[in-house]
Amino acid sequence: MHKIQGIIKVAVPAPLYQIYDYLIPKSCNIETIQPGMRVRIPFGHATKIGMIVQVVDTADTATYRIKHAFEILDKRPIIPPGSLTLFRWAAKYYHHPLGEVIFSSIPPPLRHGKAEAKMMSYLYLLTNAGKEITSTDLPRAPKQAAMLAFFRRHPKGVRKEQLCEYDAKWRATLRSLTTKGWVTAEEHTAPPPAITEPDKTYHPFRLNLPQTRAVDAVCAHLDRFSPFLLNGITGSGKTEVYLHIIDRVISRGKQALVLIPEIGLTPQLVARFTEHLGVPLAILHSGLSDKERLHAWLMARDGNAQVVIGTRSAIFTPLPQPGICIIDEEHDPSFKQQEGFRYHARDLAVMRARQDNIPIVLGSATPSLESLHNVSQERYHHLLLNERIGNAQQPAIHLLDMRSGKHKNNLSPALLTTIKSHLDLDNQVLLFLNRRGYAPTLYCQACGWIALCQRCDAHMIQHQSMQRIRCHHCDAQQSIPTQCPQCGGQDLHALGQGTERIEEALQLQFQDVEIIRFDRDSTRRKGSMQALLKRVQAGQRQILLGTQMIAKGHHLPNITLVGILDADQGLFGADFRAIERMGQLILQVAGRAGRADKPGEVLIQTHFPEHPAFHALLTHDYHGFTTKLLEERQLGHLPPYAALALFRAEAADKIHPARFLQDVHQQASVLSSALWGQCPQGYAGDRVRLLGPVTPPMEKRAGRYRAQLLLQSGKRGCLHSLLNELVPTIEELSSARKVRWSLDIDPQESF
Repeated sequence: MHKIQGIIKVAVPAPLYQIYDYLIPKSCNIETIQPGMRVRIPFGHATKIGMIVQVVDTADTATYRIKHAFEILDKRPIIPPGSLTLFRWAAKYYHHPLGEVIFSSIPPPLRHGKAEAKMMSYLYLLTNAGKEITSTDLPRAPKQAAMLAFFRRHPKGVRKEQLCEYDAKWRATLRSLTTKGWVTAEEHTAPPPAITEPDKTYHPFRLNLPQTRAVDAVCAHLDRFSPFLLNGITGSGKTEVYLHIIDRVISRGKQALVLIPEIGLTPQLVARFTEHLGVPLAILHSGLSDKERLHAWLMARDGNAQVVIGTRSAIFTPLPQPGICIIDEEHDPSFKQQEGFRYHARDLAVMRARQDNIPIVLGSATPSLESLHNVSQERYHHLLLNERIGNAQQPAIHLLDMRSGKHKNNLSPALLTTIKSHLDLDNQVLLFLNRRGYAPTLYCQACGWIALCQRCDAHMIQHQSMQRIRCHHCDAQQSIPTQCPQCGGQDLHALGQGTERIEEALQLQFQDVEIIRFDRDSTRRKGSMQALLKRVQAGQRQILLGTQMIAKGHHLPNITLVGILDADQGLFGADFRAIERMGQLILQVAGRAGRADKPGEVLIQTHFPEHPAFHALLTHDYHGFTTKLLEERQLGHLPPYAALALFRAEAADKIHPARFLQDVHQQASVLSSALWGQCPQGYAGDRVRLLGPVTPPMEKRAGRYRAQLLLQSGKRGCLHSLLNELVPTIEELSSARKVRWSLDIDPQESF
């Protein structure tokens, strides 16, 4: 160690676990430098942006080898000490380089060294001249007349987000009104003033007794860390509970962080929160531009947004006055990041709430087994909402046996008859199929050729609307072949059903009914999801057809029938979580039916009606369903009764991934033997079990071969003790240089 003035420890955005020492720039004063500031540094033969994580006076290396940093980029820390603490914990728990953890969690402009410049926001208002214009004055400009009427309904002004919801092509019309002097725009560097006042007296649904108890229980713990599982059946009013809790948090001058699993849930949630709370919101998700994301992040960090709503990455958003953290649909797999820094936002949220000393609410109609286990261990408080709001009742669920009778395109006669009866009453029907595209297989009837992806062990999916076949794993695509490339025959057939094919079949059956398809293809463009939902909420006698994006969180009161076209996909999955997720998805989809005064009905098509997994679901007995699954997990020594870590490796050559993981296995075995005395005896706490290496069900993906090694232990501490010793040694393995490898702690996908 060498004593020297002005040394900063810097985390670098690179797959390197080391923290690097630098001398401060010659023109800087050490007194002005703090952790959380960005710094431009020499790094090898390149220049990088790093993050200062510590300022010290002792170097870990010889003084003459320490380089000077080029430039301190910030006059004050861009991230507060609390965020650095969370980053350090996450890097340690997930065994991931600290620099990558930090830089993956801040907006892209800040990663690239740009300044904190805030994006201008605008509030559009009618001028005095515009207020005098009526629709009769614009007989040949109906769009301008309609927009003026829209502005008159919002006398305090209109934001860009509201205009996007009003009309996707609003800019041209607004430009005309502005040119004529009928609308003006006010610029704001901070968020514009609230344009809707919170309605403190009227709520769509008054809180019932279970809701009131839930709100009171959480609010009694606003001054300390306390985790709650809000277990509310679909339609029980969990969002109303969130709103009332947040209302009390805001009244204390605190901020609320709300995480949701999907971007598609954002518009309706924002509308509900704006109507009820009337405060500036910061919205964070991957659909934003870099400027929009930076603006929202700065609003949250600087305390200008009382409520932050976002998808999983929003868990890292700095808040100066945190008051509550809420995770909606906490069971959803979308909260787990599957690439790069593989964190689970729900688990990080619990740790963040503990560090911030605030309560956290995990809400779901179908809680994860991990959360239910935490309730049974009295780590979480259990709040139960077991009745639907208003007069709504749980829908009746029935199985349709697909083994008997004839059916075409996976639509049984019984289902078609029931659809017609519901449509005849001017109701809406939701059909669920978690498979987009036209058909999952294209084959030649003459020689048996199948369209396979050349880069993956997977079929090419036929997309009729695009006239393409595509791989859903690597996105390789080509035109639909007109003849078999193997035998030259033209007898090519599409096998199986996707949402496009079901839509085609429904159009033939119900020619006078509007059919609206919700999948990644139909909602690809920005704002398309909101536009489709607006059509559903405004329409009658429609059939909604969609994948899981329509199954979560949406309140669609005119739906009285839900049809699940293929419930068997999850019954025999390779992943041990397949049954749990199937049950969650079925109950979530079923929950879209009968959410208003009209009774709901759910029909599930299956070839295995006697399967025990269906028995509890038919009576909405999720508790009985999960109790059985927990018993099976305990017998199998699987989460939540064991901790898992998964090493994955991939390479262009088939040999290298397995060879690398075999080296990891050997190294782990040696270290495990050395650590044996630190763990209690018996399976529940014995040394870490090493399972593999093995090839996953899809060995080849995107042109690279894959292998994996699973680590399992009954004691989480034992697993992490081994990984603490193992991970630093991996880079020293010669086989590591021939593969791309990753470590997934608490993996949610086992292949």
